[in-house]
Amino acid sequence: MTKEELALEIIERLKREYPDADCTLDYDQAWKLLVSVRLAAQCTDARVNVIVQELYARYPDVNALAAAEPEEIEAIVKPCGLGRSKARDISACMRVLRDQYGGKVPDSFDALLKLPGVGRKSANLIMGDVFHKPAIVTDTHCIRLTNRMGLVDNIKEPKKVEMALWKIIPPEEGSDFCHRLVMHGRDVCTARTNPYCDRCVLSDICPKNGVTPHTD
Repeated sequence: MTKEELALEIIERLKREYPDADCTLDYDQAWKLLVSVRLAAQCTDARVNVIVQELYARYPDVNALAAAEPEEIEAIVKPCGLGRSKARDISACMRVLRDQYGGKVPDSFDALLKLPGVGRKSANLIMGDVFHKPAIVTDTHCIRLTNRMGLVDNIKEPKKVEMALWKIIPPEEGSDFCHRLVMHGRDVCTARTNPYCDRCVLSDICPKNGVTPHTD
C-alpha cells in the first residue's frame, strides 16, 4: 500500500467513525476564530470557549477589541496561559483588521500570515473553516497521528509535516481530515496514555501493527 493509498483509506475510515468533523473552538464570526485560535496555544479548546464569553461580552466586535488596551485584554484571557503575549498579539491583530481590512478577516493565506500572532496552523484553520478552501492544520494531534500512521516519516516540524501531507491528501479533504485527527487523537490514539489500539478503526492498517507503506 502506498502512502497515497493509505491516506485515502484512513480518510474514508475516519469519515465513517467521525461523520461530524468540525472545529472544537466556538465562533460565529471569522475574527472570533482568529482570537480563539491564538488563545488555544498551550490551552484546551474547552477552556478557551469559556474564557472568550467574557471577552466578547465586553468587546463585541473588532473595533471594540482593537480599541482595548492589551492590559485590559490580558486581565480576561490570563487563565488561558501566556496572557501577556496573547493579549498583545490579539490587540495588534484586531488593530490591523480595523485599520487595513475594514474590520474583515482577509481570505488570503499570505495576508493571514502577516497578521500579528498568526502562524501557518492558524492561517490554515481560518482558510479551511471560514473560507472553505484547501487547508491542512498541523496541530499536535495531526503531527503525532500522521507519524504513527506512517503518512509522514519521523517528521516533527509543523511546516514539514504540512508540506508532506499536501503531497498525499486530496486538497478538498485536508481541513475535515485534520479535524477528525483531533477527535481520534483525543479519544483513541492518545498522547498521555498508551493508544487504545484495540478499539481503533485503523488498527489493521497501522504501522504500529506491522504495516509499512511504500512509496512506489
